[in-house]
Amino acid sequence: MKNYRWFIVFMLLAATTINYVDRQVIGLLKPILEKEFNWTETDFARIVMAFSAAYAAGLLLMGRLIDRVGTKRGYSISVIIWSVAGMMHAVVRSVFGFAAVRMVLGIGEAGNFPAAMKAVSEWFPKKEKGLATGILNAGSSVGVVAALALVPWILNAYGWQEVFWITGALGFVWLAVWWIIYELPSKHKRVTRAELILIQDGQDKVEFPAPEIKWWELFRMRETWAVVTGKFLIDPIYWFFLFWLPSYFSTTFGLDLKKPSLPLMVIYAATTVGSVGGGYFSSWLIKKGWSVLRARKGALLVFAIFEFSVILVQFMTDVWFAVALLSLAVALHQAWATNIFTLASDLFPKESVSSVVGIAGMSGAIGGILFPMLIGYLLDHYKAAGNLQGGYYVIFTLCGFTYSVAWLIIHFLTRPKTVKGVVVGE
Repeated sequence: MKNYRWFIVFMLLAATTINYVDRQVIGLLKPILEKEFNWTETDFARIVMAFSAAYAAGLLLMGRLIDRVGTKRGYSISVIIWSVAGMMHAVVRSVFGFAAVRMVLGIGEAGNFPAAMKAVSEWFPKKEKGLATGILNAGSSVGVVAALALVPWILNAYGWQEVFWITGALGFVWLAVWWIIYELPSKHKRVTRAELILIQDGQDKVEFPAPEIKWWELFRMRETWAVVTGKFLIDPIYWFFLFWLPSYFSTTFGLDLKKPSLPLMVIYAATTVGSVGGGYFSSWLIKKGWSVLRARKGALLVFAIFEFSVILVQFMTDVWFAVALLSLAVALHQAWATNIFTLASDLFPKESVSSVVGIAGMSGAIGGILFPMLIGYLLDHYKAAGNLQGGYYVIFTLCGFTYSVAWLIIHFLTRPKTVKGVVVGE
């Protein structure tokens, strides 16, 4: 089969989409579950925190597991865990029960990106990795939109328990196909000789000579901390965009959150464009003759510079001008995220990619726990002073500058170095 690697990317996109559908279900069912079980906001917050903490730990654990057992088995284990946990939401009845199954869900879902990035490192030459990563990363946006469409339909046709049963079962449908079709390119019967040569082009070359890396040694490498920086400082900004923009538009522009919101739909749809476009851009630079690392860092620098535009949101008095700026901001974020994931597969051998992505993902999850504390403090402080919008403007300014700070750290951590008299890294 010609270009079989792109079918693999489609499978990774589908898995990521299902991953985010299962993740979003409880949020969409929150009003119904609150009435069903008399939850308080604190109860729901504890359930959410249980998932976040487990997801952070799971990224570290699942990344290591996938590198040990391989992509096919590792991804399968991850999907089985999160699918079973998703379905088990239908049978629990207490806050503790929901928190417990959310923790299992978090551990299982944490394996998605480490496994997906390992698959990309196995199936793509470096000049195509950016685009492939952008496509699969778009599943995070597609999953949110799919959940918005799927959950109300199931809920109206059946009930909230069936929502969990049906969405959880989607993972097993994907798994059946995955187990049949996935294998390493060199062993796959459907891969032509020409495609295999293309896939292997440049794959054996990493940005520093380390064919075998022990897991604990990854923490001693500056390349690991470059990827960690790109996730720890930047991931929390996406969660701010995801969770606080609705209330920002409500308080600033009087948006009625009880009705479908076209402005928010436009903003979140822009993440898909950024994800695919960001991956395409760095891949295009490589095809133009740029070195792999220079292309990734060049793309990240462009995104960081344009991200300063989010600071201008505070001067917008028209809702659609604000939508335009924030659509650009979230698109640039996803473009950044795509290239950070790809950077891990550029800097490290295939055998270590999942571990690095897991470590970096965990750091991003930790940042996602810490940054909301700062957001809450700033908004409460400015609200008490009678200037809630001022709090948002400070946060937008912080977001605008953080990408450039992260880029500078990444740049210095990935500068060329001399190993045994040979300059490597560019």
